[in-house]
Amino acid sequence: MENVTRPDAVEGLGQFLRTRRERLSPADAGLPSTGRRRVPGLRRDEVAALTGVSLSYYSRLEQGRELSPSFRVLEAMARVLRLGEEETRELFRLARPAARRRTRSPARVERVRPHLRQLIESWSRTPAFIIGHAQDLLATNALVDALYGDFTQHDNVLRMLFLDPTAKTFYRNAEQARHRAVADLQQTAASTPGDARILELVGELSVLSGEFRSLWARDFTRVPPYEVKLMCHSVVGDLELRHEALAIRSAPGQQLVVLQAEPGSPSADGLALLGSLSAPAMPRRHNSANGA
Repeated sequence: MENVTRPDAVEGLGQFLRTRRERLSPADAGLPSTGRRRVPGLRRDEVAALTGVSLSYYSRLEQGRELSPSFRVLEAMARVLRLGEEETRELFRLARPAARRRTRSPARVERVRPHLRQLIESWSRTPAFIIGHAQDLLATNALVDALYGDFTQHDNVLRMLFLDPTAKTFYRNAEQARHRAVADLQQTAASTPGDARILELVGELSVLSGEFRSLWARDFTRVPPYEVKLMCHSVVGDLELRHEALAIRSAPGQQLVVLQAEPGSPSADGLALLGSLSAPAMPRRHNSANGA
C-alpha cells in the first residue's frame, strides 16, 4: 500500500501561514510600499495588524504554540493572505476549528438603555458619552457634540484619533491619547478573541494608518492612565478636562465617559460658552394682546 504523507505532518499551520505571508507584497495587502525590505513578502506584524490580532498571538501561531484560533480569526487570515477556496479549506483543516465553528456567536449588537441616554442628555454643563466595547460612540449629549464639532464625524474614538486630521490640532497630548486607545482595544481584543467588530475596525485602521499598525504591533501590558484631556477647540480655545470612564454593569463592555472642568476655571468658562453657543434657539413668544 502506498504511504501517503499527510500535508500537515510535513508543513503544519505555522509553515502554511509563513509561506502564504512571504508570497504577498505590501501592495497586495493594500499597504504603502516603504522601499527595500529585509524580508520577502509581508512581515508578521503587518499580517497581525491586518488580521486584528496582536503580534505575540500571531507569532505563536507561526511557531506552533497556538493551535486553536477562532473561526473569526481564520476568516480574517484567509482574507488578508488572499487565499483561494482550496487554500482556505486547507487553512481550516490545519487549524481544526470544528468545535468553535459549531458554537460561534453572532456579531454583537450594542444598544444603550433609554434611561442612560436620558441621563447624559440631561447634563447640559457636563460633556458625557457612552462607548461600546470597540470604542464606538453609542450615545452622546449635546455638549459632546459641540465639543467634537471640529471633527468630520465622531463615531469611534480610534477612527477619530487615527483617521481624522483634526486630532493633531485638537488634542494637545494626542500621542498619549492614541497609545491609551490602542492599549484599551488590545485588552478588549484579548478578552474577546475573534470579535467581528474589533476585527473589522483593526483591519480598516491597519490599512489606512501606518501609525496604528505600528502601535498595534506592540504589546501594551497595561492601559496608560488618562486623567486629564488637554484640548484646543477652534471656537473656545484651550480646555483641560478631567476624564473618567465608568464601566456600565448592566451592559458589559460599555463605558460611561464623563469630562469635567475644574469649577471656576477658564476651562469651565469655555464649556459654558460652548454650551450657550450650541444651545437650540428658544421659540419667539408672541403677544396676542398687541398682535405682535
